[in-house]
Amino acid sequence: MAARLIDGKKLAAVLLNGVAARTAALSYKPGLAVVLVGDDPASAVYVRNKDRAANAAGIGARTIRLPATTAEADLLGVIAGLNADPAVDGILVQLPLPAHIDARAVIEAIDPAKDVDGFHPSNVGRLHEGAAVLIPCTPLGVMKLLAEAGIPLRGARAVVLGRSAIVGKPVAALLTAADATVTVAHSRTIDLAGECRRADIVVAAVGRAELVRGDWLAPGATVIDVGINRLPDGRLVGDVAFAEAAAVAGAITPVPGGVGPMTIACLVENTLSAAIARRGR
Repeated sequence: MAARLIDGKKLAAVLLNGVAARTAALSYKPGLAVVLVGDDPASAVYVRNKDRAANAAGIGARTIRLPATTAEADLLGVIAGLNADPAVDGILVQLPLPAHIDARAVIEAIDPAKDVDGFHPSNVGRLHEGAAVLIPCTPLGVMKLLAEAGIPLRGARAVVLGRSAIVGKPVAALLTAADATVTVAHSRTIDLAGECRRADIVVAAVGRAELVRGDWLAPGATVIDVGINRLPDGRLVGDVAFAEAAAVAGAITPVPGGVGPMTIACLVENTLSAAIARRGR
């Protein structure tokens, strides 16, 4: 039985259209500032896609491009200026940063009310308290995909592969808040495949191409593939061996076209949420 495809590209378009309609009803134009340090090609493409999606949804997006040699103090100065700018509702510093810059210091310098990535410690704490306004974009996208697909979460057994602060931990927190029983698995987990086989939902976010094989899954399981990896032949694949998994799973996200578009759409939605929280309607 072939798995049902969970189309992130389609859902992202619906979400962005909804943001555009809400933005059009405002008496002001929300503003998003993206800071890109260095010339990493993948980051540049991602930032360009963010700008395009935000502007299409009626949000004024601009990118501040800084050389890779930018000193940490200078980057912090740029962030301070954006924090003080009343026209800027959302600030995003594209990761990864050059090795000489402390990413944690940069994240903590962003005004939590403008932290549309949801990475500031204040927003992380609110997420775990169940009171978050700005939720990390990829985990938020994962939850929206599960909801759109009609996947029952209450009482479900979920395995999250990966424990990063950007995806794994916040996804686990959101699933727990939705009353799923959650296991966070990682490279040190004994019998990783066995943990996956016991799950109703598998969220793969480890950054290892096609790690999760078809025989790792329970028949009918839901698979959310957060990974995006480029193979030597140029193909983009996820953390899940898609063809194998699709023959076993009940529902699955593709790569590309699954979680990726939702991450960008949720960033745009977060910018609108930040604007409304700061300025009201």
